[in-house]
Amino acid sequence: MTTVSANTPDAVAPEELQKIHAWWRAANYLNVGQIYLKANPLLKEKLSVDHIKPRLLGHWGTSPGLNLVYVHMNRLIRKYDLDAIYMAGPGHGGPAIIANVWLEGSYSEFYPQISQDEAGMLKLFRQFSTPGGIPSHVSVPTPGSIHEGGELGYVLMHAAGAVMDNPELLVTAVVGDGESETGPLAGSWKSIDFINPVRDGAVLPILHLNGYKISGPTVWARHSDADLRQFFEGQGYAPRFVEGDEPMAVHQAFAVAMEQAVLDIRAIQQTARRDGFDQRPRWPLIVLRTPKGWTGPRIVDGLQVEGTFRAHQVPVADILTKPEHLHILEDWMRSYKPEELFDAQGRFRAEYAELAPAGPRRMSANPQANGGLLTRDLNLPDYADFQVRFEQRARERVESTRVFGTWLREIYRENPDNFRLFCPDETNSNRLGAVFEVTDRCLVSAIEPNDDHVSHDGRVMEVLSEHCCHGWLEGYNLTGRHGLFATYEAFAMIIDSMAMQHAKWIEHSERVPWRAPIPSMNYLLTSTCWRNDHNGFSHQGPGFIDTIIHRKPAVARVYLPPDANCLLSVGDHCFRSRNYLNLIVIDKQPQLQWLTMDEARTHCAKGAGIWEMYSHAPEQPDIVLACAGDIPTQETIAAAWLLRQYAPELKVRVVNVVDLMRLCPSDRHPHGMSDAEFTDLFSTNTPVLFTFHGYPGVIHDLLHGRDAHDQFHVRGYLEEGTTTTPFDMVVLNRISRLHLCLDVLRYVPSLLAKAPELAVYCKSMLEQHESYIREHFDDLPEIKQWVWSD
Repeated sequence: MTTVSANTPDAVAPEELQKIHAWWRAANYLNVGQIYLKANPLLKEKLSVDHIKPRLLGHWGTSPGLNLVYVHMNRLIRKYDLDAIYMAGPGHGGPAIIANVWLEGSYSEFYPQISQDEAGMLKLFRQFSTPGGIPSHVSVPTPGSIHEGGELGYVLMHAAGAVMDNPELLVTAVVGDGESETGPLAGSWKSIDFINPVRDGAVLPILHLNGYKISGPTVWARHSDADLRQFFEGQGYAPRFVEGDEPMAVHQAFAVAMEQAVLDIRAIQQTARRDGFDQRPRWPLIVLRTPKGWTGPRIVDGLQVEGTFRAHQVPVADILTKPEHLHILEDWMRSYKPEELFDAQGRFRAEYAELAPAGPRRMSANPQANGGLLTRDLNLPDYADFQVRFEQRARERVESTRVFGTWLREIYRENPDNFRLFCPDETNSNRLGAVFEVTDRCLVSAIEPNDDHVSHDGRVMEVLSEHCCHGWLEGYNLTGRHGLFATYEAFAMIIDSMAMQHAKWIEHSERVPWRAPIPSMNYLLTSTCWRNDHNGFSHQGPGFIDTIIHRKPAVARVYLPPDANCLLSVGDHCFRSRNYLNLIVIDKQPQLQWLTMDEARTHCAKGAGIWEMYSHAPEQPDIVLACAGDIPTQETIAAAWLLRQYAPELKVRVVNVVDLMRLCPSDRHPHGMSDAEFTDLFSTNTPVLFTFHGYPGVIHDLLHGRDAHDQFHVRGYLEEGTTTTPFDMVVLNRISRLHLCLDVLRYVPSLLAKAPELAVYCKSMLEQHESYIREHFDDLPEIKQWVWSD
């Protein structure tokens, strides 16, 4: 579907163009001031080294282009009453956005101490890249921002997620040419295939090519317009090109290109919303070529700066030691004619300030960029209606995630514009396919007859890019909506850094009073390391747990539900939460069900507890068998059962941990147990054999600071894996029920004399196991078919 506006925008009148140019000059001036000045903000005095910061930090090169886009968006917001926000992809564009936010008045509303006058301008300059101040990225304290450019590659993903189910929103997403070289950004051009013009908003990508990174050229800047046109047309865009270094000519050309893009977006949406659509729209895209460090110093120390990599960071860096550099800086700053832009009190002149949109139409004050203000609670069906019922515990095997999928189906039904599942081509594989009874996979490209549950208006987001799925959900969350990112456990490591950055954003936002809490980032990891039967070693990696537990305690939550009823209870809690990273890990394969719904609800509320029904310790235990994770729980309870058979006098306590952060001391994590709670659970001076889903070091990290740390002996994933049977995986990593029983003999030495046949049995079974799987390609029947019996 190609819909182009029948209207062609007129050239901008010279008077308005001069005002736009004045705003741009003012923003550029404020950029330079933030990098260099600690005094004399309006240059009322001759510049001296006493006015210069001792440490010159920041990046100038990308700022003029970002400022250009911002002021032209403001013009279009006012003209067409757009609901728009701005995402700056280039890495160090913070001073540019801060400058524009201050000019349009929002910054002083959020931070009254940074007033719109000379005193406020000085504070604006002094806070940049100084202790207690603000960083060079478009970060959490920046009004209007939901995208931090510090880690490159995510701007288009965040923009696409923000406009999903947000039909009036327009996101202007500036892609830096260095950023365009990253893998995530390269994949994110595919987002165009998932934006539905009827129910979603629109993203306007602006590829800003200024030629250089820190010290080398960028790839796409060396490509011809013809090459770039072919690439973007192949991706499905309708590109327009604006290039130049003469400011007024660029202003005029860019104004027309931007307005035409807005008109085309409106035409696409109006046509689709009136008549429907049968093919993917060809959305507009702008390629903007301007010099690196445009309007900055052209020559420094005999070397060209403007238009080269030397303009990337601080173009004039030796001001404190080279007097000629001070002169260059002063000439540069005065070239913007600040006396024409600001009055004697340092206020932006009214005839230029009127270019800003009003109130919440300002991009810096738009509530879409403070999504917690717009968040609606999910309408969550009662998860108990989906519980697994059984007459005898631990005898029935159920795919827990399939049960969870039936609950997700009803969440979709009850929240048609406020919830989405993001999953890299794995919805059915992860046993969540019940959602397709309510909605389809989304694809706005051609639909073919043999496609299974694929439609233009589907709301299950499947694309084989973990980066895209995570980035889309971030944008969706940050604008106030809810979702779930589900993927294979090993592949969660692909988005390790994205999770870390999002955690930092949330943690920082807790310290920004005007940031409203947003829906939590919820992860469901399945196809775990213990049950990747045919995929083998490459798919066996539980390391994402390590990523999450090392985030700040204010945001990090890790849950290891052992069965379906616990999974439902944990999921309900996570979907109701705000400002967390909630990690849920459970396998998709059939597994024994341990707890009734009432038991599961109580257990999950506590986060950890003694499972009396599987214990055999009416008094002080001889051994505590603790576990966290579905397979560790299975092996632990099977070991407890074996101990009952072979050592009935042994007092065994079984402890299950579903909320991993409960293991922390209470002064290290909000969920941490007090010392008294911890002692009640694990006893005093009793050996604790802890079987864990992931790497053993995780448990030791969490227990750090506990007096009882030395009594814990942790078993977990040892990086031993291959294509093998389920039980062989636990044997290889020494967490099998047989190994656990042998460990009990080790930690309770008196038991060996009382139950010598236990050691014989375990060693014999391990030998039988090894030969049996080689011959039959399956686990021993007594292992595979084991169920609990009293």
